[in-house]
Amino acid sequence: MQQSLTSRPQCTLGPEEFAYITGVLCRETGIRMMPGKEALVSGRLDKRLRALGLPGYPEYVRYLKGQPDGSPELRQLINLLTTNETFFFREQQHFDFLRDTVLPARERTRLFRLWSAASSTGEEAYTAAMVLSEALPDDRWEIVGTDISSRVVEGAQLGIYPLTAADKIPRQLLRKYCLRGRDEFDGSMAVGRPLRQRVNFLRHNLMENLGHLGRFDVIMLRNVMIYFDPETKRQLVGRLQEMLHPGGFFIVGRSESLNAIPSRLVMVEPSIYRIPGQQRG
Repeated sequence: MQQSLTSRPQCTLGPEEFAYITGVLCRETGIRMMPGKEALVSGRLDKRLRALGLPGYPEYVRYLKGQPDGSPELRQLINLLTTNETFFFREQQHFDFLRDTVLPARERTRLFRLWSAASSTGEEAYTAAMVLSEALPDDRWEIVGTDISSRVVEGAQLGIYPLTAADKIPRQLLRKYCLRGRDEFDGSMAVGRPLRQRVNFLRHNLMENLGHLGRFDVIMLRNVMIYFDPETKRQLVGRLQEMLHPGGFFIVGRSESLNAIPSRLVMVEPSIYRIPGQQRG
């Protein structure tokens, strides 16, 4: 009897194949996965091997080696390996700081701009949008969300999430900015169109020069640099700090620190840094 796809055993990811695949990931994204992450990598790629009809990882590596730079298959590999867990109002202290400290002291003569620099599926950017919409009803703000994964950027643009995602959103904001799915969207919630239109999601690689995005009052790069080696962190922080307006804020994850990274950023409180200088319109 032919074995069904659902019962097919998982492929074994050997050390040579792991080294090659994670080397491609590091070269393309700066993300370094050390040995010990084999189960994570194979768990995300096994389904892709089945879709390609490949019997194992040696064959998949040979297939990757035949792909040109920037090929759809390399993009697919990055999509599968770079999705990070996120949720609405994750590390809420940062959004409280945004509301209570950053926004009251903002430069009022120009558009307030916030960058969610590794926006994943969009929850961080939409959370910031709710905070800004409540605090700045005059519409003098915008949010940019970027991620290397085209798949999650497309999902973030839609703004549709499992209904369980609503558990993290304060009730009054949930009622004001989100909709409950019906019919084929039963069991889902959606960010309302007025808020979605205020957030511009783009696919970008943080390893590239992103100066064309302009300058920001706040850059949020949270729980991402833990995957980078020290030199990649140094280069990234060096480039991103130049994209802040004078007096702008750089926010990392609560478990992260810039203490070992040379920069012009000054710590305001743990995980929150500021570029020196007076804000000007």
